[in-house]
Amino acid sequence: MTSARATTMASAAAPALVLNSISKCFGDTQANRDISLQLRAGEVLGLLGENGAGKTTLINILFGHYVADSGTIEVFGQPLPAGSPRAAIAAGIGLVHQHFTLASNLSVLDNVLAGTESVWRPRSARRQAYATLRALGQQFGLAVDPDARVADLSVGERQRVEILKSLYRKARILVLDEPTAVLTPLESLSLFNTLQRMAGEGLAIILISHKLDEVLRVAQRVAVLRGGVLVAQRAADTINRADLAELMVGQRVLRPQRQPMPTGQPVLQLEAVSVRAAHHQPLLSDARLTVHAHQIVGLVGVAGNGQRAVVDLACGLSMPHAGQLEINGQVVRHAQPSRMHSAGVARIPEDRHEEGVVGDLRLWENVILEDLRNPRFVRLGWLRRDAARAHTRTLIRDYGIRCTGTEQATRLLSGGNMQKLIIGRGLAANPRLVVACQPARGLDEGAVADVHQRLLDARARGAGVLLITEDLDEALSLADCIVVIQRGRLSSPLFPEYDVQQIGLMMLDEAGAEHAH
Repeated sequence: MTSARATTMASAAAPALVLNSISKCFGDTQANRDISLQLRAGEVLGLLGENGAGKTTLINILFGHYVADSGTIEVFGQPLPAGSPRAAIAAGIGLVHQHFTLASNLSVLDNVLAGTESVWRPRSARRQAYATLRALGQQFGLAVDPDARVADLSVGERQRVEILKSLYRKARILVLDEPTAVLTPLESLSLFNTLQRMAGEGLAIILISHKLDEVLRVAQRVAVLRGGVLVAQRAADTINRADLAELMVGQRVLRPQRQPMPTGQPVLQLEAVSVRAAHHQPLLSDARLTVHAHQIVGLVGVAGNGQRAVVDLACGLSMPHAGQLEINGQVVRHAQPSRMHSAGVARIPEDRHEEGVVGDLRLWENVILEDLRNPRFVRLGWLRRDAARAHTRTLIRDYGIRCTGTEQATRLLSGGNMQKLIIGRGLAANPRLVVACQPARGLDEGAVADVHQRLLDARARGAGVLLITEDLDEALSLADCIVVIQRGRLSSPLFPEYDVQQIGLMMLDEAGAEHAH
């Protein structure tokens, strides 16, 4: 995109995007109700709301995945055909998903070109595409080697590729869904600079995020949805984080505060543990880690640095190739998830859809899925459905799970409500060790506060909590101590008062080598 083109866009009389009275129902659920919004070229709009507020439905309508029941959309003064992603892309709309949609075995250039060329084209325009990609990277501060294999890129670099895919397709309106969810603080700062540069070049940007401080930092304007209704639009410089959270939830939201507490006996210990992958690549090297009762230990690092290996050990899915693993003071000699569960280990998996639940099972079936040896639910080989349903109703009530009842298919829950179900299932038995992987990722402000309070309550009752997170703010607010993982090596314990920028550098292996074991 040239500067002349950007100037033309910014000076265009028509707004970049106009949503007129968009409404959408799914059965009896009103997902969007009479939503009208405008977006100008060169503007960054923060689109906010609780889980289930209607943000995803609205964006899916904009991108053609859903068709609105009523209302119209205009892009640069032209009507947008409904229900056609191809038409949305042709109109200049780009969507960058929270979960990347890249082929890791292909190069950056191949990923960007995928789907842009006709199979009947006599030859690929790879040379021209290579030059265009280089130019876009330089123009917007998104430099990535077009020949690099995606599998070899950092998380931040992969996000650049996702944005470049949209820019290569000549996007003039860019929608980013939770773009900093998996980024370090330094990578987030780089993204903010990129967004500001893109807006300066005339792109219109919609930023969806639950990190309110980041939205206020980048956006010129915010729009808040609640219950499918647009309840507020504000200039970003006229509102603060607390007021935004109140608009989203409908009441004042306060994050829980961690209070000092003496620790108890160790509930998880890794002693000089090493783990190798099937092809002998080290996943963990000489790792030492201790989690005590009445303690939250935050394990922070860029995704793919060995966190999964630690989780698999703690949950009984794997065994060390060297070193010793102990649970509640007992040496673990066999990988057996059911034995770990019986020992009081509760897990909150990173991917709630793939690992947390079986989507087609009913709520009550998922609630007892990990507890089928409990005589409360299974006796003499017979499933006690009434007891399972009663227990599930208690969880629904205590955790505020929005659903139609115990018989609802679990896949129909919103992401936030699915997470509440998983957390309730794990914490209901008063576990001795909680392995919580990204427990608040993608949740709204109210749900985050609730999840954090649940973890602090478990700590107060005597559980040790291993909190695996890429959100440093979350770790600093909850953890009694922090351990950085980088390329399978664990740092010595750091305390929350430790400098956040220094921890970020350690995550990227740019400093702090002297802190590693």
